[in-house]
Amino acid sequence: MTAQTPPTPPFRDPQLPFAKRIDDLLARLTLDERIAFLHQFAPAVERLGVAAFRTGQEALHGVAWMGPATVFPQAVGLGATWNDALVRRVGEAVSAEVRAMRARDDRVGLNVWSPTVNLLRHPLWGRNEEGYSEDPKLTSAIATAYTRGLRGDHPDYWRTAPVLKHWLAHNNETNRDTTSSSVRPRVLHEYDLRAFRATVEAGAVAGVMPAYNLVNGRPNHVSPYLGEHLRTWTDQDLLVCSDAGAPSNLVDSEHYFDTHEEATAAAILAGVDSFTDHGTDGSKIVDRVRGALEKGLLSEADIDTAVRRQLAIRFRLGEFDPHTDPHRDTSDFDTPAHRALAREAAEEAIVLLKNDGLLPLGPGVRVAVVGLLADESKLDWYSGTLIHRSTPLEGLYERFGAEHVDFAEGVDHVRLRTSSGTYLSVPLAGDDAVRGAEGALDPALLAGRTDLPPLTTDATGTALALIDWGEGLLTLRAPDGRYLSVAEDGYLRASADQPGGWVVQETFRLEPAGSRSGSHGSGHLLRHVGTGGHISVAADGVKVADKSPEIFELEFTERGEDAVARAAEAADVVVVVAGNDPHINGRETEDRTTLRLPAHQERLLRAARAANPDTVLALVSAYPYAVDPTDLPAVLWTAHGGQAAGTALARVLAGDVSPAGRLPQTWYASDADLPDLLDYDVIGGRQTYLYFEGTPLFPFGHGLAYTTFAYEDLLVTEAEAALKVSFTVTNTGEAPADEVAQLYTRAVDPSVPRPRRELLAHRRLHLTPGASERLTFELPLSALEFWDVAVGRTRLEPGAYELLAGASSEDIRLRTTITLTGEPATPRTVREPGLNAVDFDEQRDTEIVDRTKVSGDAVTPRADATGELVHQGCDFGTGVARVEVEASGEGVVEVSLDGGPSLATVTFGGTKGPYDYTTIGAEFAAHGVHDLYLRLRGPLRLARVGFSG
Repeated sequence: MTAQTPPTPPFRDPQLPFAKRIDDLLARLTLDERIAFLHQFAPAVERLGVAAFRTGQEALHGVAWMGPATVFPQAVGLGATWNDALVRRVGEAVSAEVRAMRARDDRVGLNVWSPTVNLLRHPLWGRNEEGYSEDPKLTSAIATAYTRGLRGDHPDYWRTAPVLKHWLAHNNETNRDTTSSSVRPRVLHEYDLRAFRATVEAGAVAGVMPAYNLVNGRPNHVSPYLGEHLRTWTDQDLLVCSDAGAPSNLVDSEHYFDTHEEATAAAILAGVDSFTDHGTDGSKIVDRVRGALEKGLLSEADIDTAVRRQLAIRFRLGEFDPHTDPHRDTSDFDTPAHRALAREAAEEAIVLLKNDGLLPLGPGVRVAVVGLLADESKLDWYSGTLIHRSTPLEGLYERFGAEHVDFAEGVDHVRLRTSSGTYLSVPLAGDDAVRGAEGALDPALLAGRTDLPPLTTDATGTALALIDWGEGLLTLRAPDGRYLSVAEDGYLRASADQPGGWVVQETFRLEPAGSRSGSHGSGHLLRHVGTGGHISVAADGVKVADKSPEIFELEFTERGEDAVARAAEAADVVVVVAGNDPHINGRETEDRTTLRLPAHQERLLRAARAANPDTVLALVSAYPYAVDPTDLPAVLWTAHGGQAAGTALARVLAGDVSPAGRLPQTWYASDADLPDLLDYDVIGGRQTYLYFEGTPLFPFGHGLAYTTFAYEDLLVTEAEAALKVSFTVTNTGEAPADEVAQLYTRAVDPSVPRPRRELLAHRRLHLTPGASERLTFELPLSALEFWDVAVGRTRLEPGAYELLAGASSEDIRLRTTITLTGEPATPRTVREPGLNAVDFDEQRDTEIVDRTKVSGDAVTPRADATGELVHQGCDFGTGVARVEVEASGEGVVEVSLDGGPSLATVTFGGTKGPYDYTTIGAEFAAHGVHDLYLRLRGPLRLARVGFSG
């Protein structure tokens, strides 16, 4: 007898719709198998032939953490291109390399955790490099382009499945897992949600990752906004992947729940579908889910909902259709096209901030390239390993010829003399291995090297290159280019190719020894920042030790500014390359403390400028700086530009390419212009170009070219529910170049604070000398709406609106005013519905907190302050006689009208807990329309006020 071939199960049938196939597979999985799927590392189900699956593959600007790959400019640099089409091509290249790498290494995942769409609200945020812009419109445009590239064009099968990071209102690394972002409704809807919404609605997003922080007192991993907003924007199943370790934070650091079973159940009910916790070990999450089921906190249906969303992604990725997946044989990796695209992106990201005519450099010019980043190609935490490398020095050598280029790094060269008179000495080592080149699912687990000999001491010692990266944070480098580092055995070695790692082991601080003992004069202790311990000298080598720290004297063999001055004096033009190392002073887990350029680099810049007035400052950094450009004839900025950064910079300096990058965020003139890092109220705090009322160092959208452009013939026509705006841009100079035309709006006489100007649209275009192009933008009137807290939705306010076209948010060339009918405001009817405290128009000294652990908002005064809420235009009708105040906790609520004296005082003596609300009434007489003022004192949570009588 011939055995019959078993029938193909429906979930394997590519002729069936995905939904039916998912239903079939879900029904075949046991409860234990479904629970196991909730962990990031979902195990294989061998009896069904279902492979293991991992959520998460970092791919922010190239494939990261998995070894060599094409490295594109940092995300903030891609944002600076203002070029949607280019960024889409970058996304296509990255996703192709993901597929190609997976074909030879199945650790490479197809569910990519990128892009980051957090808005660059505050330039001191440590992860500024990961976002695209401070503006939600620009951010969503770039993010949509990148996700479309990552997804691919096939209607059914996705090349990769992108997940947006990090939901929501996440702009601080300081105490990021315990701080709460207070986000009023207008900021929520007009700012933070907008970047996510437009990108999700575009249809190329597989899901989102909640952020570590809390919003309005509630952790993002149990946010009701996942259901109330995110999942309403699309009819596709979206996969919500937790951030690493965040599910455990709900109990361990945030103390929001008492048990992990409660926390896990709450996260699943809120919409989290995949738990990234405890590395590859899924057993703890499995146990927590089982415990939640046993306690009745979850149902099997809740688990099925989460598993269904994961399966939807896996089917879209073609996992169950290997013969029909159009992306299966993708093999494009490090192709000539990808290399050319990396250079194109790096060129387009360069922003010319100032130019008094020094640039472009002429032929035959002698250039001195100096500075700490002049011969560096820095990577960040989310970079791949470089296959190709181009530093500014190398780029200038290539473009101008090595005989026309001089170099001075500007490091301080020092020898460290011990208290016994010997010097730190670096033994010879011949191994050239690069840490991380082999790839790692989690590079935080890469250990320091212990196979090299530790430092010793001898009579002559080794001259080390000392760099102060700011705030006293130092690196020390041996003559062979290796950085001093400390591995887990505590010994000091010259072993690192670059500073890096989750905990950087290559940074040090010099501490005056006299401050410790009062008797060591000018000596210094050398503290290793990664371990917190001091360096000591022992018979078996130099190491970190708890006792007997060594007292070092620094002997300078050369000051960096002296070398810079010598090179500058001999050159026609000096290019000072300054900026940051992305692993030091501003990175994930670490916010910056200042906008200032580090003092070491300020010294080098001053030395170069004093020696040669024709000095160009080229800033290569992940974030803005406050630098004084007054005495500098030319200033450029670029993010860390990936593998082609040096070539791109050299081509721009030489004029082979006209710079056309534009700033994606405001560059402030000083730290005094910045709000508190934790102030998320961009409206009340007058933050970003939208509301900032000061004078920026360089404004949002700013960037110059090697030519000039004219704007003419602005025309606006109004169609049904839309505007058509057109104008002409002409290259009036002598060089072919790109221009980024920008269209803004401003409400002329708004009833509530509105942006000074707000980006509506942009377009990057290339024009040869004398050429013109007519640009047309079609804009829905909804783009001019604001969130009206009085009605709980967006509203187009009647009145005059300016439309402004130009080259930046402050360089407006054309303007016109239109009048729109809109929807008139009506007073808030408060007698029946009452007022939610959070729906205020203005506030002072308050924070928004969670009304319950599941949903809703309340308002509390800041500690030791009297908070104030203003609800404008409240209609009390023919009259009310009583106010009813709903609150929890202990404190006082005073009620008044139009800023006048208190008309009612309600005192709360305390409730059992923060979520135990009570309602207390008091006499309160009012009629007609007034602004309602509520003053809050004490640790109470105000939820609502109502009126009767």
